[in-house]
Amino acid sequence: MQDEIKDINTKPLSIKQYLIIGSMLFALFFGAGNLIFPIHLGQLSGANWVPAMLGFLASGVLLPLLSVLSISISRAKGVYDIAKPLGPVFAIIFLVLVHSTLGPLFATPRTASVNFTVGIQPFIPDHYIKIAMFIFTALFFIATFYLSYRTSSIIDNLGKILNPLFLALLFLAFLLAFLHPMGAASAQPITQAYQHQSFFNGFLQGYNTMDALAGLAFGVTVVSAVNQLGKTSPKSNAKVTARAGLISEALVGIIYIILIWIGATSLNLFKISTDDGGTTFNQFMGHYLGITGHALLATLMTLTCVTTAVGLVAAFAQDFHEHFPRFSYHQWLAFNCFISFIIANEGLSLIITWSTPVLMFLYPFAIVLIILALCSPLFKKDRNVYLFTIIFTLIPAFFDMLAAFPPVISNISFIRALINAEQKILPFASIGMDWVLPAIVGAIIGLIIYKISGHKEVKI
Repeated sequence: MQDEIKDINTKPLSIKQYLIIGSMLFALFFGAGNLIFPIHLGQLSGANWVPAMLGFLASGVLLPLLSVLSISISRAKGVYDIAKPLGPVFAIIFLVLVHSTLGPLFATPRTASVNFTVGIQPFIPDHYIKIAMFIFTALFFIATFYLSYRTSSIIDNLGKILNPLFLALLFLAFLLAFLHPMGAASAQPITQAYQHQSFFNGFLQGYNTMDALAGLAFGVTVVSAVNQLGKTSPKSNAKVTARAGLISEALVGIIYIILIWIGATSLNLFKISTDDGGTTFNQFMGHYLGITGHALLATLMTLTCVTTAVGLVAAFAQDFHEHFPRFSYHQWLAFNCFISFIIANEGLSLIITWSTPVLMFLYPFAIVLIILALCSPLFKKDRNVYLFTIIFTLIPAFFDMLAAFPPVISNISFIRALINAEQKILPFASIGMDWVLPAIVGAIIGLIIYKISGHKEVKI
């Protein structure tokens, strides 16, 4: 198929331009959760940190990379296009669910609440915490709104300025850990959950980064940025996006490995934190640099949280304006920032508690759609393949969500009975992977129907 649009810039991009796009993509992906969840995983897994790390890398690095590649291969522009083979209604529903999760309900508020809880709160007296959080989150989202107001400036704000500064500060922290390690990771105890299923528990921990969902959502932002460099044809845009994704995720993977190792070695000095790693990171920085370390951590958190928040709100506003054009990009941007500000003030623990079941429901669909998009040239985006795979994924994903709800819901007698019955029927249910086998069965059925009845390509 010939590209309908020719590139404005026919010359290959320079290494510097690839690095800038890769740096922007890294900044979009890497938020505060990407700092605290790996270090917490290291503490939980102890001596088994290596298999847990491999599981975390599979869902926290490989899946986001595949999501970027799925955008490239299918020549989609984002969440809507990835789900479009199932029809416009499903695509809109999936877009709203993903952007609501990444936007005002969970991920975007978390960028501010993690930033405050880990980086700022240690400096604030207890009786001033609520008012300090209110002021901080207000300033945070005002800055986010300003930095994402002009989409043409996102590549400069993230790729050229904020992200290199963040990486320089993070490198300093890692250098201290390598020069003066806190002890041997292999000598540390293992929590019960990681004694026999370290890989799968690490894989599920990677859901918390939300990066596989973010990779789909950021598609429109990345495509727009690459267009600004003159690569406007679908083919060339796809190549640039794929290469930038490789650069970005390679860097993310290296950082995760170091953070998980730091978490495992920290058990020589500190207890397992109860807040998903924020306390541990603070202790780690304070151990090496004292009050200066806490100030450095606050700076690190602010930089990484702002860059991620900019990407999240921009992607939300761009996609919602495209599909709900009654409101402008700037109106959707303001709406997201305002709702995120309100929810951020409810606190980090509450956000994490309620985001987990939603992620257990959405992630199987995201993984399935990513794999289908990657393989779509083999079956011409046939709707039957998509439909049967998604239908067979639905029920186990729903039960995974029920099981992940807080006890106030998951322990209701009839809900608990349903969960127990489902876990007895489907394999891998105890580790939250019960959707895998049904999804494979659904895909096989769809492929058989595709082979028998022919196909109708869904064009994006």
